[in-house]
Amino acid sequence: MTPLLAQRLAGAGLDWIVPDWTAPTTVHAMSTTRNGGAATGARATLDLGGATPAQDVHLDAVLENRRRLAAFLPAAPIWLSQVHGADVVAIDKGNVAALTSLPPYADAAVTRAPGIVLGVRTADCLPVLFADRAGAVVGAAHAGWRGLSNGVLEATLRAMHVPPDDIVTWLGPAIGPQKFEVGADVYAAFCSADADAARSFAPLRDGKWLGDLYALARLRLQRAGVTDIKGGDFCTLSEPGRFFSYRGNKDTGRMATLVWLA
Repeated sequence: MTPLLAQRLAGAGLDWIVPDWTAPTTVHAMSTTRNGGAATGARATLDLGGATPAQDVHLDAVLENRRRLAAFLPAAPIWLSQVHGADVVAIDKGNVAALTSLPPYADAAVTRAPGIVLGVRTADCLPVLFADRAGAVVGAAHAGWRGLSNGVLEATLRAMHVPPDDIVTWLGPAIGPQKFEVGADVYAAFCSADADAARSFAPLRDGKWLGDLYALARLRLQRAGVTDIKGGDFCTLSEPGRFFSYRGNKDTGRMATLVWLA
């Protein structure tokens, strides 16, 4: 946890989340909630919009919300055009300007450059943050069930070029295991290739299960060699006053989970 950032958020009356993880002090991170913004209606209040929100009918509110977020960051986040895949983009001083203007089609990003803010947007999908123990490289991944089953976490680990047991991770706010109802397609996407994944699904009724995104992510990270995994304590669908949830309302906003090197 970064105490100074947590103090600043608390002083501003915000319930945004500063990860309680074992990342070094050179690593800063946080997750926004739906609170503290200017949007109204189903997207109230801190809707951060899409990767390129210019066509959003709520553009003015999204831009104001991003301005409020920027007050707590060293630079504007590098947003991704998320497509539920497993592509990872490496961001450095050489490409940061171009990628700020034109968000890349990817679901994860890594950087070794201080001051570059990585951000993923979610509203039920799982955001995962990564940092090496030396504080030299960080990563952020957007892991819905498709990206998770396609290997976005493993791809992020490979892109960091650090032994997995030297990496610490944090699982941000996502839909919880008591609310994530799935069908045979999701069950098969994980269990057909890994019988152990079945432990992350609780039978609900014929052809339906309750899936545990957090447990599936932990399993895949552990299989990849990561031993330090924190977080995974929230349910976006169960806390509508604090989190946006696509399953709760398809016309909803997006939160951000962010990480950067000081």
